[in-house]
Amino acid sequence: RPGVRVKQRPARLVHAPEHLDAPIHDPAMLEASLEHVAQVNRWLGGNRSILLHLPDLLPHDGPARVLDVGTGSAAIPRILTAWARRRGIPLAVTATDVHPQIVELARHHTAPDPAITVARADALDLPFPDRSFDVALLSLTLHHFEGDDAIRALRELARVARGILVAELERTWPNYLGARLLAATLWRRNPITRHDGPVSVLRAFTPAELLALARDAGLPRPRVHRHPFYRLVLEARTEAPRATAPLR
Repeated sequence: RPGVRVKQRPARLVHAPEHLDAPIHDPAMLEASLEHVAQVNRWLGGNRSILLHLPDLLPHDGPARVLDVGTGSAAIPRILTAWARRRGIPLAVTATDVHPQIVELARHHTAPDPAITVARADALDLPFPDRSFDVALLSLTLHHFEGDDAIRALRELARVARGILVAELERTWPNYLGARLLAATLWRRNPITRHDGPVSVLRAFTPAELLALARDAGLPRPRVHRHPFYRLVLEARTEAPRATAPLR
């Protein structure tokens, strides 16, 4: 109506826990929900956006070491090692999650791949020495943290790695309405994804919000890239790569 302003984006939702963060899950429902996340990354640009930025952060000489925090079913580590093998890049991935059931699922899915190691770890207190990795990756996980914990998680990534990639959703009306549609159709039989999909979008970020978090965490020269299907990738380097020649 004339004089009524419609918000360009949904308001950010805080203090709204996602079902995935509950301490215990029905194993079948949990595995199906994590597969839904993997499907969204596969078909709606999540994997592609990560692979666009990862090569610039990897070393040119010697084996590359990547840490994936909040790995879920370790779908992204499996994508990364397959991508690296096709290109002859020696890549080792450490996949971590704080949830014990999720860690066991990740171990099951990665058992055939010797390039992936799975460990239980808290993103707010990673059990790794400084600069243990070339790249630390956080995909669709930052929005799970409340308040200063998001900044703390980014600082932990910066402590353990020379480069950082944070893949997130962009909070927009189309993204939210798309999640609502999926919740009513493909996800309707899974209570975890049916609830968490739309909530994840409402807990997600704008490019400016994600950049502000990076600056509050003290990340040097952070950049936020926008990608199709409302995907954001935060990129930062805490140190130069061990060699500067790019890998493609």
